[in-house]
Amino acid sequence: MLTITGHKVEWIKDPFGILSGERYEFLLDVEVSEDDELYSENGLYIRVIYRVDENKTNLVKYEIFEKTAERYLEFDLEEDEEQTVDAYCKEHLPKAVK
Repeated sequence: MLTITGHKVEWIKDPFGILSGERYEFLLDVEVSEDDELYSENGLYIRVIYRVDENKTNLVKYEIFEKTAERYLEFDLEEDEEQTVDAYCKEHLPKAVK
């Protein structure tokens, strides 16, 4: 299980208006227990692309990185972890979007 300890969020500009809705990039600081396969002494963060389209929101894509080395880790989150990330991003959308 992962715990989200903080985040940064930024609106992603779509200069051509090709994609519907708004996109946001979240950088989530996360902690996992030492017995989790994701565990790293250097810490982890998850880069999330999150979409808001009318009254719908969804997690588009995520990537897991080791903090110190900025190394991409080829792991998938478990379903409950994905739901945790989705709920966190939805809750922490910039206020102008809510």
